[in-house]
Amino acid sequence: MARNNKLSHISIPELSLVLLVGPSGSGKSTFARKHFKSTEIISSDVCRGLVSDDENNQAVSADAFELARFMAAKRLKHGLLTVIDATNVQPESRRDWIKLAREYHVLPVAIVLNMPHEVCQTRNETRPDRNFGKHVIPQQISQLKKGLRNLREEGFRQVYEMRSEEEAGILESIIRTPLYNNKKDEHGPFDIIGDVHGCYDELYTLLDKLGYVIDKEHAELISAPQTTDANGYTRTRKPLFVGDLVDRGPASPQVLRLVMNMVNNGSALCVPGNHDAKLLRWLNGRQVHLRHGLEKTVEQLGAEPPEFLEAIKSFIDGLISHYVLDDGKLVVAHAGLKENMQGRGSGAVREFCLYGETTGETDEFGLPVRYNWALEYKGKAMVVYGHTPVPEAQWLNRTIDIDTGCVFGGKLTALRYPEKELVSVPALQQYAVPARPIGYNADSRLSASQQYDGMLDITDFIGKSIVSTRYNHNITIREENSIAALEVMSRFAINPKWLIYLPPTMSPVETSQLPGLLEHPAGGLEYFREAGIGKVVCEEKHMGSRAIVVVCRNEDIARRRFGVEGEGNGVVYTRTGRSFFTDKALEQLFIARINAALEQSGFYDAYQTDWVCLDCELMPWSAKAQALLQHQYAAVGTAASQALPAVTAALEQAVRNKVPAELLLEKYRNRHAQVTDYVSAYRQYCWPVEKLEDYKLAPFHILATEGKTYFDKDHDWHMTAIKKICEADPAVLLATTYHTVDIGNAESEQAVTQWWENLTAAGGEGMVIKPYTFLSSDAKGLIQPAVKVRGKNYLRIIYGPEYDAPENLTRLRSRGLGAKRSLALREFALGMEGLERFVGKEPLQAVHQCVFGILALESEPVDPRL
Repeated sequence: MARNNKLSHISIPELSLVLLVGPSGSGKSTFARKHFKSTEIISSDVCRGLVSDDENNQAVSADAFELARFMAAKRLKHGLLTVIDATNVQPESRRDWIKLAREYHVLPVAIVLNMPHEVCQTRNETRPDRNFGKHVIPQQISQLKKGLRNLREEGFRQVYEMRSEEEAGILESIIRTPLYNNKKDEHGPFDIIGDVHGCYDELYTLLDKLGYVIDKEHAELISAPQTTDANGYTRTRKPLFVGDLVDRGPASPQVLRLVMNMVNNGSALCVPGNHDAKLLRWLNGRQVHLRHGLEKTVEQLGAEPPEFLEAIKSFIDGLISHYVLDDGKLVVAHAGLKENMQGRGSGAVREFCLYGETTGETDEFGLPVRYNWALEYKGKAMVVYGHTPVPEAQWLNRTIDIDTGCVFGGKLTALRYPEKELVSVPALQQYAVPARPIGYNADSRLSASQQYDGMLDITDFIGKSIVSTRYNHNITIREENSIAALEVMSRFAINPKWLIYLPPTMSPVETSQLPGLLEHPAGGLEYFREAGIGKVVCEEKHMGSRAIVVVCRNEDIARRRFGVEGEGNGVVYTRTGRSFFTDKALEQLFIARINAALEQSGFYDAYQTDWVCLDCELMPWSAKAQALLQHQYAAVGTAASQALPAVTAALEQAVRNKVPAELLLEKYRNRHAQVTDYVSAYRQYCWPVEKLEDYKLAPFHILATEGKTYFDKDHDWHMTAIKKICEADPAVLLATTYHTVDIGNAESEQAVTQWWENLTAAGGEGMVIKPYTFLSSDAKGLIQPAVKVRGKNYLRIIYGPEYDAPENLTRLRSRGLGAKRSLALREFALGMEGLERFVGKEPLQAVHQCVFGILALESEPVDPRL
């Protein structure tokens, strides 16, 4: 036990459960308020008050402590230091708190206020609310003294005792010490290296391939490579070993010597593996079986001097079970680590880091069956681990196993972080035979993640949920919207494994007050001017349907990257996730044409990818909306075209017969003209589709390729890159016409307005105005990624043939855009987040959380005509 001895400072772990121990009147509450935040303190007296309105009501103590335990558990779950302000003088009362600390893998600390009886008695006498008998304080002091010597045996890692008011008063501060595994301030870049198992030559070759200069003979690092980060800073890379440095391989001492030298001089990090821990037990004279490769290590160490063996003991003994790095975004542990153990310190945490978790069963090879913790992992941190050899590094639910069985004749693999690039070197030979075949029971056709993508957890997709996005605020999905989205996803959507992105809805411009117009370019230009945008891109809005096109170089890529088999090498789907083509064979012919254009234009090689996701417009509109045209638009147009000429003719005859019907005749002539314009408008969107070339695809965004999104590129870049693809097959692919406009330049604004007027007068739909950069924001957050300016005739399809009658325009100009714009921004952020998760190899469930969110938001009550 540590006595204060009039120290001005003491240290406790930054994440711990602190028990204040002392009799009533010892000053625990005063001490707690002085040294801890009010939110960190859970007081038994306060809890009694919460459940009974009387802090001294001892009859509710059981309920009060149940409440205290509940609150403490919630704090510890979220990794927050927690202080228990109660007497805690009895071993049985402390036992429950020790159990809670172990449950949440935090370190328990006892701060004992062992004050004299007179001090406690005097303090209680000054509190009229304390009316318990005089025997209580002596009894509590007696109980405290009986258990003081056993506090460490009870499980407390640190114990501090203060025996006088002077000792407690002189303490100025309690320093919170970061746990040894807390390396959150180290941001890399790292080269995380899988299980070496004594393969020194392969380790040397891998480090050389990664750019490290190694003195192989003396096992020393000469220099490390450097990387320039996104902010332009040059940073030195650091190797990080996942453990199992020894056993089975030919040169465990050399591996140890190199890694020890690098770690000891601060140029590398290392976590222990179970083989390293077993070697330590042997070095410490413990009884261990010399098998599973340890016998080779022991034989190799027989030629080493005693001081080297002592250095190995010290090195392995000092290794930390796991590391939490890069602001908590990265966790490295030998056998992996569940979310609730990350950044915690306990024997259970260390055990899991070394061995993982077993089911208690053995397989046909007599080996323990390991529980696949990564299958249920939903943590935010990426976990990199080894321990279980696999043929290829395996991503699963934001975790990756990089033990690729070098010692068994496989290869030695490193994961470059934050790049998430894998670098490997083959084993020079097979040094050992695995007891269980590597990759046993795995489907070699699919990745580890894809093998489980067919079954998603429905609890992630029902009820209210909150989705975090990196480009905007958290987005709330309401329960009633989730139900609607689930219906669409389960009944109408394409194979969900293709469904990595849905495009957002788009808001129109501010309502125009110009005569006869509901929308005009001036409204869009003014919106971006007020948002502080100096340059915009105006793109032609095609007369088609929004389509997302995913193209893989071949069917093998479709299987390996998307986990899709037997469905070709691509897909075309609508903005609600439905297949664009009802004829699958036709869809694959269409994909083949796009794929050929990508090959011919050199896209795949230029972008170092085997697949691409494109945001497009597919024409004609009638190809998707044939039923809508026939049963809604055409029906209205046909009925009106048949009826109105007869009505007009009758009114004309009436006027000739001197009936005062001139105003009525004029009204119906206008209606006839409006219907004629209405029919002309929707016919612009229809043409017969008899062969593949009758389709036209106009891509306008390159959304993602392998390992990369393109939200950092401006729209001019997107259009230029896409034009090159379109030139490879102009019969099917159409490059979108666009203009860049300098906001505030009257000539530039007038020119694009004239272009819009000419475009819409000729029957075109209109244009889309976008900030020049893909992502734009102000102090409030994201700015609309695009606003649409639709032409007068196209709006006739949306609002009806007579929408531009003065009385109707007056009514329509009162339309509100707030809900539509909010929806557009939320869907935009979700779409980008989903793609970022997919290219980052996060689980399909995480990607679908965003896709599903967009579908859910689509059911919000927003005017569909906007």
